[in-house]
Formats: sequence, structure tokens, C-alpha cells
Amino acid sequence: MKLFLCWIFCYCASLILFKKMWTAQYLRPVTRYLYHNVLNLRENSSNCRAYQWYMCNNENLCELLQTVFVQSYLDSGTQAFLDQSAEKSRWILTQLYHSLVSTIFSSFMSKTTINGWLGRGAMFVFSHEQFLQLLKIDPNWRSHRLLDLGAGDGGVTQIMAFHFEEVYVTEVSPTMVWHLQRKQYRVLGINEWQNVGVRYNVISCLNLLDRCDHPMTLLKTMKNVLEPTSGRVILAVVLPFCPYIESGGKWEKPLESLEVNGYTWEEQVNYFTTHIFPEAGFAVEALTKLPYLCEGDMYNDYYVLHDAVFVLRPL
Repeated sequence: MKLFLCWIFCYCASLILFKKMWTAQYLRPVTRYLYHNVLNLRENSSNCRAYQWYMCNNENLCELLQTVFVQSYLDSGTQAFLDQSAEKSRWILTQLYHSLVSTIFSSFMSKTTINGWLGRGAMFVFSHEQFLQLLKIDPNWRSHRLLDLGAGDGGVTQIMAFHFEEVYVTEVSPTMVWHLQRKQYRVLGINEWQNVGVRYNVISCLNLLDRCDHPMTLLKTMKNVLEPTSGRVILAVVLPFCPYIESGGKWEKPLESLEVNGYTWEEQVNYFTTHIFPEAGFAVEALTKLPYLCEGDMYNDYYVLHDAVFVLRPL
């Protein structure tokens, strides 16, 4: 017991010391001046990086995608998430607590479940304005049923839910299910949503295709339960495509292999469009490039991956 307490003390002390080394209030006046100049450079560099999040080489897209590509930009909704993430990263004691808990439980508990328990690690895929732009709808548009597969804590679901009379969600993490139930969404089991006996007007499948055991089966099943004429799927996938499954504290390969050819973002979205989606019974109606953002920690304000976000219609 004493050894364990000593380890916790040393762990927290080392994190605090590291953080202090990079906090302006502990720097001497001249160094502080240089520090703030560096911050200004970092801010300009961040703006440049944020611009790159949304850019793609349209000339390398196939002919169909060139006509349906929707150019997105850093908007107020995305900036608000970034600002909130930066603020949380400065909560030193909270970040220390989160780091300690993650270290202790990560060997036998999934990162998603730990984040749900701690109420951290919120994800951001698109803002409300970007959602409207992708579906080409106005702010007063209404429909009947939304199904959000792998909804996490419901943060992205909440962006879409306003437009639907009924909201269904799925999630495997028990702590995330608790968050979804608190928001009064109807939580369906992972083998239940396709057997409810209803057709969904919109199905969102956001960054799930590379984190499930049967990706092609998932695509085909969505097609089967989607409203056949006006139904749409919003599908986000991180590229380059790198599938694995989170199981406890381990990462495993999915049972069903989904081969995606190409190396660049453009090459892989072309392959999805010309090979994978048609096999599943879908055609691409719209495509955009967006950053897949996650709240950071005491070392980084946020983390970012590169999403391709498709709007699919059934063939």
C-alpha cells in the first residue's frame, strides 16, 4: 500500500513539474517575453494548420466527386469546440486526476469507457452549419427518425437531433450509454437497431466503419433499414483507413477485412466511391473534408485526425 501511494505521489509530482516548466507564470521576464512571441507564432501556425484541415486536391478526385465536393471551413461552431478544449487543458488538477485514472484502468478498461466515466475526451465531427450544408437543408427542416450508430456521449447526436421527431442511438461502452440515456435518446442494442421494424430517414455512422468487426456487413445493413427513396446516410471515416477494434485495454484486427486501395486522402475517397459504396448499394451525393477533433489533455489542447464525410443515397 505504501509503495502504491508513493508511486501516485511521484507520478503526480512529475506531471506537475513538467507542466510548470511550460507555464508562463514561472518564467523570468525576458524568457516570458520570448515565450509570448512563441505563442503568437504558434497561433499563426495553428491558423495555417486549421486551413489545411479542410483542403483537398480536387483535381485528384474522380469526376463524380469533383461535382459533389462541398468545401468546408473553420466556422464558429468548430472554433467554440477548440476554445473549450484549450480551456479544459489548463485545468491542471483535473488533468492530473484524469491522467492518473487512465493510467491505472487502461490495462483492463477501454479508453472510451474511461473517458465516459471521467466525462472527458469529447469528439467533434461537424458543426450544425456544416450539417445543414452537407444535407442541403434549411434550419427549419424536419424529418421523422434519426439513427446515430456509435453515438459516444451524444455530443454529435445533439447537433442533429433538433431536426427529428425520434432519435435512436447505439453504443457499446456502458458509461457512454449512461450519458445517452441521460439525454433521453432511445438506446438500441448493437444487434437490435436493424430489427426494430422501422425505416430510418437519416442514419449517421461517424468514424465507426474502421472500428467495427464487420464494416461491409454494416454498410449493407444500413441500406436495408434506410427509407428507400428519401433516406440518407451520413458516413464519416478517418483516412488513411486503418481499421482496429478496441477491446478492453487491447487493440485487435476486425473479423471482416475491408480493403481500401490508395495512399492519399483523395485516392482513398475515390476507392470508397467507385468500389466499396456501390457494392453496399449506395451512391455518393456529397463529400467534404473535415477535421475529426478530440478534447486534449495537459500536453495538447486537442487532437485531430482527417475525416472524409460522405452523404450516401440508396441505389
